[in-house]
Amino acid sequence: MGHQRPIAVDLFAGVGGLTLGFEQAGFDVLASVEIDPVHCATHEYNFPMWKVICASVTDISGDQIRSKSQIGDREVDVVFGGPPCQGFSLIGKRALEDPRNQLVSHFMRLVIELKAKYFVMENVKGLTIGNHRQFIDEVIDDFERNGYKILKPYRVLNASHFGVPQHRERLFLIGCRQDLPLPSYPSSITKPAKIKRIPKEIANLPNSPTVGEAIADLPNILQYQELKAQDWCVADYGQPKSKYCEYLRGLKADPLNLAYPRKYDSRLLTSSIATLHSPEAIARFQATAKGEVEKISRFLKLDPEGICNTLRAGTPSNRGAFTAPRPIHPEQPRCITVREAARLHSYPDWFRFHSTKWHGFRQIGNSVPPLLARAVAYKLHEALGLEVSEPSGEVVLENANLLQIKMTKASARYGVSSCVIEQRTKKFKN
Repeated sequence: MGHQRPIAVDLFAGVGGLTLGFEQAGFDVLASVEIDPVHCATHEYNFPMWKVICASVTDISGDQIRSKSQIGDREVDVVFGGPPCQGFSLIGKRALEDPRNQLVSHFMRLVIELKAKYFVMENVKGLTIGNHRQFIDEVIDDFERNGYKILKPYRVLNASHFGVPQHRERLFLIGCRQDLPLPSYPSSITKPAKIKRIPKEIANLPNSPTVGEAIADLPNILQYQELKAQDWCVADYGQPKSKYCEYLRGLKADPLNLAYPRKYDSRLLTSSIATLHSPEAIARFQATAKGEVEKISRFLKLDPEGICNTLRAGTPSNRGAFTAPRPIHPEQPRCITVREAARLHSYPDWFRFHSTKWHGFRQIGNSVPPLLARAVAYKLHEALGLEVSEPSGEVVLENANLLQIKMTKASARYGVSSCVIEQRTKKFKN
């Protein structure tokens, strides 16, 4: 691969929503740091050409990231990531010194150690509200004291304004070294389909894709018995219902997509293991109107003409391992599959997730939709003033064993303790 593409590092990488968005905007994300070995394995499957480093950001230095990846002594153009919020404690004088907020401090430390030209910190919208703003102000002050200037005012971006069929608001904090020009925030390109109150500034934009346009061509999983036991099968797809869908299926080349093409078998339906619902649940799902919440499960039944609600991750193992409420399919009396969630999140069909529903939904719910990440990444590419280079060569996705891996095997693969992520303590029904 040519090295004319700008170089990026992903911290708290998860499955790689930000990695993919930056790759699509022409970056080579040579290093991704992620603490969970299961997520590392999925990340490695989808990005076999780069290095995933299984470590906590609290235990790694900028120099180690350089030496463990192909970065070496080259300049790092962007460091990006979304430090998980542990409820962002604000007790005491300095929020950044609270151990619960230390991940943000380590994000900042690594940006500085890597002497990154630019950084992007993504986080929950809640940080911009009430007392939490004090925390963001501290983060900005600390960056400014360390030679970075910040794009102000910081902004919350909604994925549905960037061509994603999902309402999802995230804070993006962007900064750069003093010697460089600040980028701007990306402008909205779509308005969410079928919402009542449309802000004036986006009223004239085209609609985002709808739920129906995003998922209606996917095979009906109820017709494939093998999906009761595994997450893939050879299946018949319908006619694509939108350009969005043609791009995600790889039927048409997306002119704005500078990711390396992936070689995979497009006859497969993947990430689609079925959920077995009780007859009572099926009857309730059937009786619920589209766009309404089913009373007992509190699941939303998707409206094919509208957009999806925010897809959430559910609780981690040490907090009961509850699955997040999953939307109900608009036409079939069942919860959506991981693949349908991926479509609603703007992941292409070649991108695969862990074969269990529990991990798969968490991987999507915790990630930034790639199209939203790409919109931000393009603005950074612009600020760097580089020629955008087309990708050369095809990346082969072949090691599907990485998608079935359990914690013990995954930890052994990356040489870390299998207790790095507290284990599930509760048996639960999906």
